[in-house]
Amino acid sequence: MHLARLQGRALTAGITLTSGVGFMLFGWDQGVYGGILGNERFLATFDNPSATIQGQIVSTYDIGCILGAFLSFFVGDRYGRRKAIALACLSVAIGGALQASAFSLTHMIVGRIIAGLGIGLNSATIPMWQSETSKPEHRGKLIALQLVLVIFGIDLTQWVNLGMTYVPNNDVSWRFPIAFQCFLALLTMFLLWFMPESPRWLCYKGRHEEAQEIMARLESTTSDDPKVQAEIRIILGTISHEQEVQPVTWREVFAGGEQQDLRRILLGAGTSLMQQFGGINVVVYYLPVILTQSFGFSSRMALILSAVDFISLCFWGLMIFFVIDRVGRKNLMLYGALGQSFCFAMAAIGLGIGTTAMNGIAVAFIFFYHICFGLSFLSIPFMYPSEINSQRMRNTGNAVAMITNWVGVYVIVSITPPAIANIGWRFYIIFAVLNFAWVPFIWYFYVETAGLSLEEVDIMFAIKHNGGKDMTYKKARRLALEQRQTVLLSMEEKEMQVTHEDFKA
Repeated sequence: MHLARLQGRALTAGITLTSGVGFMLFGWDQGVYGGILGNERFLATFDNPSATIQGQIVSTYDIGCILGAFLSFFVGDRYGRRKAIALACLSVAIGGALQASAFSLTHMIVGRIIAGLGIGLNSATIPMWQSETSKPEHRGKLIALQLVLVIFGIDLTQWVNLGMTYVPNNDVSWRFPIAFQCFLALLTMFLLWFMPESPRWLCYKGRHEEAQEIMARLESTTSDDPKVQAEIRIILGTISHEQEVQPVTWREVFAGGEQQDLRRILLGAGTSLMQQFGGINVVVYYLPVILTQSFGFSSRMALILSAVDFISLCFWGLMIFFVIDRVGRKNLMLYGALGQSFCFAMAAIGLGIGTTAMNGIAVAFIFFYHICFGLSFLSIPFMYPSEINSQRMRNTGNAVAMITNWVGVYVIVSITPPAIANIGWRFYIIFAVLNFAWVPFIWYFYVETAGLSLEEVDIMFAIKHNGGKDMTYKKARRLALEQRQTVLLSMEEKEMQVTHEDFKA
């Protein structure tokens, strides 16, 4: 089948593959400098930069990501999901080429910022595109699969950097790992050419016929299928109702109202805040540093252990595929926060006591942290903002969430080296306390989105708002599902009636 005419599961697989390569690029860029900063040829090329300058090389990428996420405010809704992703990948390809060809620090830092712009824009747009083209029962699984590919990208950089240590006297040892991001960016753009636009964005822009055709392709049926017409009717009805009750203005966002836009934006951004200040980038960026400075391993053994640990994270991130839609987002965040808190507490205790046996226990719990993270906060912060926000505020909500994400990355990446150097094992107590503090917030404020279509989430909030104090989100969720089922049944009955009349004629 021609790529441009893929339908049904094949089309969903194509969208997921394209999104996955784009997110693997995200992981590659996030992990590649972990090994390069210790490369002698790299350091010699840039006149042996100090630790402070090395930190600036790393952190300027995060600044670029913040700016890219901010850029998504103006790009995602105006030009559509596909064009936004293509623009992001073009930025990464240009930034990667600049970095791989750099002979000066200015040249390198400019390349890092340009690549970061693309990654920040992609991190806000790709989950939104995947969510808007997925069935409710598959949405969580597919986005979870993308995040596994992020970790696979990070892990692959560790193995490539480890391999490059065996060609230490050639610039290819650092230029090739950096240049490889250009290939992944161009591959994403190539695959994107054959993939469809989000039908929900098309409806939002008034391009209803195109949206109906793409929805039919996703369902592997025809445009006049009653199910397709019912889905389009629900999407259009939700968009129309939103525009009637609340104009798209920032003033209305902060005023609350039936759709509770501010609350929903904050809930989406809150998942990113909890992810970053839950300690993940202490491990992602600095696990080799932690293993050498806090635990006393050799540099090469630290690289090997880090690579093996990220294989473990890939495995547990993949396991969420089987539970994300059954257990639900809210429950997994609760379990994850409790587990992560316990792991950091045990790591702090082990390092604080300092015996060989207790250091071993501390290492084990740092590794166990990835199990808890992989089954919760690895994927959910990238899917929840796309699910919880309404159609008209989805792009804005995703942008706010990803700005929060990248600001959190920048803060943690900046404070971790001096914190480890100055307060040692006490640093891990901070993350034990923070993770435990997330639990009551998740329990009280968060709303379950698993199993609901994106339009049913909107309907649920409207029902809850109009139902008053006696209406719970659990009851509103049930009523939203019933309302959608009523629309689908009425469309099927109408089609059956028309068919019966044609038969009599």
